[in-house]
Amino acid sequence: MSVALASQLREGTKKAHTMAENTGFVSCFLKGVVDKASYRTLVADLYFVYSAMEEELARLRSHPVVGPVAFPELNRRETLEQDLAYYFGPDWRSSVKATPAAQEYVARLHQVAQESPELLVGHHYTRYIGDLSGGQILKNIAQKAMNLGDHDGLRFYEFDAIPDEKAFKVNYRATLDALPIDQATADRIVAEANHAFHLNMKMFQELEGNLIAAIGKVLFGFLTRRQRTGSTEAVAA
Repeated sequence: MSVALASQLREGTKKAHTMAENTGFVSCFLKGVVDKASYRTLVADLYFVYSAMEEELARLRSHPVVGPVAFPELNRRETLEQDLAYYFGPDWRSSVKATPAAQEYVARLHQVAQESPELLVGHHYTRYIGDLSGGQILKNIAQKAMNLGDHDGLRFYEFDAIPDEKAFKVNYRATLDALPIDQATADRIVAEANHAFHLNMKMFQELEGNLIAAIGKVLFGFLTRRQRTGSTEAVAA
């Protein structure tokens, strides 16, 4: 029995999606306020998350529910490795570690893969389709905010194996709708997708402290310069 899983995921995660966009880190990011140190920490966290996800997807290739959505052209681990080499240098593997929120996310992915593999579909939809849908917009924001080149540190947003994003998403939605699941399983997948958003939000919230500190530093520098300029003007007068 097949269910309309694609529309259920879209409608069932709208609230969580909005909440994630309203976290301080994402809200600032969308406005073009990006701290490079915070951003590279996020890239490292995503590396650990996608490594766990893709490890489990590869192991579950023959699973009747997980296998059909595991499109290899979506894989992000290799692109994240390229970005980490840009941000941390060639020895990046010894420089990066997962934050507590990322560790929690990774643990959940492995737990689900072992206990209820079909729920990985919720995580897959939340991360990959979100990245594919907003990739170019986020890439442009990050590029301008951090004054990066066309590809430097931005490979994560580039899906070279997907020439037609719109056609791919149509096929992805059709694949979701054709999965051999019942409504009870669909409900559990939607609930897990919402949990995936919650785990993402925890990663973003961890980064807010660094971002606020960076903004404070910039403001402090600006105010200090203003004060010095004001003093100079007063002496000149």
